[in-house]
Amino acid sequence: MTQIKDLRNQDDFTGFYLLKELDVKQTNATTPKDYFDIVLADASGQLGAKFWDVSQQDKETFFPMGLVKVQGNVHLYREKLQIKISRMRPAVPEDNVILTDFIRSAPVASNELIDTINLAKQSIKDAEIQAIVNYCVAKVEEKLTHYPAAKTHHHAYFAGLAYHMARMLEIGEFLCKQRPFLNADLLKAGIILHDIAKPEEMIAQLGVVSDYSLPGKLMGHISLASTWITEAAIRCNIDLQSEKVLGLQHMVLSHHNLGEWGSPVQPQTAEAVALHHIDAMDAKLQMVEDALQTTPESEPWTPVVRGLENKPIYRMKL
Repeated sequence: MTQIKDLRNQDDFTGFYLLKELDVKQTNATTPKDYFDIVLADASGQLGAKFWDVSQQDKETFFPMGLVKVQGNVHLYREKLQIKISRMRPAVPEDNVILTDFIRSAPVASNELIDTINLAKQSIKDAEIQAIVNYCVAKVEEKLTHYPAAKTHHHAYFAGLAYHMARMLEIGEFLCKQRPFLNADLLKAGIILHDIAKPEEMIAQLGVVSDYSLPGKLMGHISLASTWITEAAIRCNIDLQSEKVLGLQHMVLSHHNLGEWGSPVQPQTAEAVALHHIDAMDAKLQMVEDALQTTPESEPWTPVVRGLENKPIYRMKL
């Protein structure tokens, strides 16, 4: 079976894939007809697809997060690969295909990532900062084992959020050794807390985000996490005006750096500056890695990467 990342222009193919996204839309014809706007996926990547002239039965048969057998053709549409599906049916038990085999996941087991995060929590020497971190993590503890860090932008796969945190903690540990003026407790706490409300912001199954929750739409993960820090301080009898509480809230509120990126304030403490750049570096390098991994090795250029100013990445052959 051909993996998504190996599909080329003009390829005819048949195989099993995950119906990651499905929307019913209508053509612009004089007499509009319904069609499916689809994202097909497997562990190697994903690709947009169209299934034309869908019937009422089709609309009652196919749903997101189902496995399907697809026969189709790959073509270029606006300089991007797209699949035209000619036939499609749901997978049945006799096909012997397992949903989890089609799910992209972090390259490190989720239990190892959680261990890394827990060790970082335990290494925080300041009891009040540690108490705040423990309270916030406990809110999403089970979801942290499998939630993505985003819907599409970066680390958008099973256990992607924990992987993002663990990689950032590694960078943070190095920076604190190189730049000892940084407060290690604050930076570790900020790394763990900056995206801690993502599981409350998004609705996800097996690392695939289907929608944003009501709190996610109305508040967003940055505001939610800041609120959780306040809750934690109240529960733990910590002064809300203490620099520990304000410092943690400032790191969370400023980690996107700019208002147009979602931050109400810009970084104005050493640890907040460090957190923003650690977060940005890990996210952007992950975008590069993902683009390279999901593009056939025979292709010198990846598709454009939205998070990198819509630039493609060139694969160096040294």
